[in-house]
Amino acid sequence: MSRKDTFIWILAAACLLSLFLFMGETHFNTRGEPREAVVALSMLKDGNWILPVNNGIDLAYKPPLYHWLIAVVSTLTGEVTEYTSRMPSALALTFLILAGFSFYSRRRDSETAFLMGLLTLTNFEVHRAGVNCRVDMLLAALMVLALYAFYRWGERGLKGVPWGAVLCLSGAFLTKGPVGAVLPCIAFAVFLLLRGHRFWPLFFRLFGIGLLSCLLPLVWYVAAWQQGGDRFLQLVLEENVLRFLGKMSYESHINPWHYNVLTVITGFLPYTLLVVLSLSVLPYRRFSVRPRQWWNRLCAYLRQMDDTRLFTLVSCVVIFVFYCIPKSKRSVYLLPVYPFLAYFLAEYILWLVRRHRRTVTLFGDILCGLSVLLFAAFIVVRSGILPDSLFGSGRSAAQNVAFLHALEEAPTGIVQLAVVVLPFVAIRFYLRYRNQEPSRLLPYTLVGMVFALFLALDGFYQPTVLNVKSDYGVARQIARIVPQGRVYSYRTDVYEANRMHPFTVNFYLGDRVVPFDVFLPAAGFLLAGNDDIDTFRQVYPSYRVDEVVDFHHKSGDDHKWLHFYRFHEVKPAGKEP
Repeated sequence: MSRKDTFIWILAAACLLSLFLFMGETHFNTRGEPREAVVALSMLKDGNWILPVNNGIDLAYKPPLYHWLIAVVSTLTGEVTEYTSRMPSALALTFLILAGFSFYSRRRDSETAFLMGLLTLTNFEVHRAGVNCRVDMLLAALMVLALYAFYRWGERGLKGVPWGAVLCLSGAFLTKGPVGAVLPCIAFAVFLLLRGHRFWPLFFRLFGIGLLSCLLPLVWYVAAWQQGGDRFLQLVLEENVLRFLGKMSYESHINPWHYNVLTVITGFLPYTLLVVLSLSVLPYRRFSVRPRQWWNRLCAYLRQMDDTRLFTLVSCVVIFVFYCIPKSKRSVYLLPVYPFLAYFLAEYILWLVRRHRRTVTLFGDILCGLSVLLFAAFIVVRSGILPDSLFGSGRSAAQNVAFLHALEEAPTGIVQLAVVVLPFVAIRFYLRYRNQEPSRLLPYTLVGMVFALFLALDGFYQPTVLNVKSDYGVARQIARIVPQGRVYSYRTDVYEANRMHPFTVNFYLGDRVVPFDVFLPAAGFLLAGNDDIDTFRQVYPSYRVDEVVDFHHKSGDDHKWLHFYRFHEVKPAGKEP
């Protein structure tokens, strides 16, 4: 087996262990994941794979490729679960990492490409997205794969049609809309313009490719419009045009431009810490304040870069700058820049190991300390010596106490104990190679400690804590009270374009929860937040409402304390029923 083949198998095994091993252990505990998963659930439940309706009245806010993939995987397993809902993200990240290694190992060197793959897998933002039921990881993978395909097309002299890029762009379009097809074209165009290609011939080539990539999505958009009509068109306008212009009918993730800088810094943890530690050892040149001199240096630097590194830099910068323009900003929007940043970070770490080894070992020592602190906290919590009074009083304190008791009482079988102890195994390998020469294995021992920490978090700590936060238990209690039929919900934070629903409870009840104010039933069961029921009684005085259960649980969807009620409409005296 060649060295390159060995790297491929190691990367594949790392993806399998890091992404697929514990992906279904954590229940849905925020509104984002069940909001996507219930779309696939309604597809299978109602047989409508074009424009399914969920939560009683909702159309899906995103195109359906991600939901189609969930539905296909769930058809094979028999039901939509947390695991099958997160499977498309994990597969997309795995394929992205392996494709990235293949791309850079052919054009640079296998060691840098291998380390790049590991860094992509083990930074906080990408790892979180890879085990999450959201469309963003699939979108990022398809966009980056389209850029790789574009680059190969450029190596062929732009001859023929880059069908691989067309298919990836079409998939990205069907994942989250036109941005998935437009942005890779812009990034590749900027790269070619910097390499001296003429604007108009390049424009018409990429415009034709863009049109080809719209054909498959157009089939779905037409079919969806035939079902949804003007309501569907308004949703498309809201999500794809008004969001970019900052003119949505409701505020959605409004953040300043520097938010993107902060999210990349925090998203690349823990490796951001290594970069910060290394700033003191870098050689600095005197910075020129003359714009022309600075510009000439930049142009000369770009001209001297080889094509692969320039392509990587341009792709990263164009995507980052593009997402700084709209007011709506989220950390996951920047996922496509992470593989490109990981490549430069891999080069940087290998340089630091050769030239400034002490900085690298200092970072490794900090990782060792974090691993020891995590295990020490585990021992203290499991010993039961922490009093409940540590968290004060009140309902929020009660939830924190529930987190503490979950960690104290969680069963620890062989697998759980193994992942809790695993960071110490990684520390052992790091200490073995910390001072050894040559230092070729030192970077991989650092990644190994991060990898072990993520496995410990995913395999024990995270599901233990977040399952307490999840509304899964509430849904199970409701299912015992109302085993079939509709359950109604009432929320005071109702917006026409972005209505709030109990997404998690609805998913676990099989898409049976619908908004009360739309259906106005004569009797039934109602799920409401702690303050919403007072408003309900004022708005609907003709209904009698009796509490059935106070769940003593704060919803992970909207952070309201959930209550369950039985209601029926009271007819005025003397009025015929």
